Amino acid sequence: MTADPQAASYIPATTETPRMPGRPRHALPAHACDAHCHVFGPYDRFPLRHPSSYAAPDAPARRYLSMLDTLGAQRGVLVQPAPYGTDAAALLDALKQGQGRLRGVAVADPGISDAGLQALHDGGVRGLRFVEARDPAGRLFPGSVGFDQIAALAPRMKQHGLHAQLWAPCDVYARHLPALAGLGLPLVIDHLGSLVPARGPADDVFQLLRGLLADGALWMKLTLCRVGTAPDYADARYLHDAFASANPDQCLWGSDWPFVRMGEKAPAADALLDVAWDWLGSDALRHKVWVDNPARLYGF
Repeated sequence: MTADPQAASYIPATTETPRMPGRPRHALPAHACDAHCHVFGPYDRFPLRHPSSYAAPDAPARRYLSMLDTLGAQRGVLVQPAPYGTDAAALLDALKQGQGRLRGVAVADPGISDAGLQALHDGGVRGLRFVEARDPAGRLFPGSVGFDQIAALAPRMKQHGLHAQLWAPCDVYARHLPALAGLGLPLVIDHLGSLVPARGPADDVFQLLRGLLADGALWMKLTLCRVGTAPDYADARYLHDAFASANPDQCLWGSDWPFVRMGEKAPAADALLDVAWDWLGSDALRHKVWVDNPARLYGF
């Protein structure tokens, strides 16, 4: 997949330098994976394909790999951000720079050819991302592909070894997941399902997600910074612990660096790692979440 020379190009006039982590208090196990990050730029080589609804971060592969090294994560998963649309050039370049330590989640619509899907897989991509986050007018964020496109792509995604990664406001999952779970396609849920901790454990969407996870019908990313309240995220602990206990073999950890839309509220990735370390509680569970599970899902 290379950039379409006819596609629009947007080079941000200004960029935001992402917060870099310090060394965590705890040393990750060998081959640990941060399963949710993004790269942007360099914009002179990889311009955006859609106007960004957030401040564009200066987060090229070089800076991202430095972030992983500081965390002590030998592996990482990069997720295509919406402003790049279906242009995977920046993503594939970063995967190549990772020299085998990275995998990717790209964006594609049903118009992609089989050759295009195979090129993504050959470049290290193991999933496609679908988004149902919308602007105040009810429109998908520019560059996103919605959940209604998954069924058409599912047979070819299975053929090419690709799973579906989903991001949506929590109540949207209740409308879509029962049908999506019947496609026989691995489903990965972003950011603790975007649940609202204040709704409590009786929340119907929480119960749905936990049940599907327990049944092995989906995977869950334990991405605290999009759900809980900094700095200790205590309000989200019951969600984290419930998912980790429901199916410890299908939970993943991600920092979400470079924390787009968060600005000065962006957390430090090392602090997020240390919270997860404490909450996971045992070396056996830590090894599952940071090493075994991502190795199995992403094919490390």
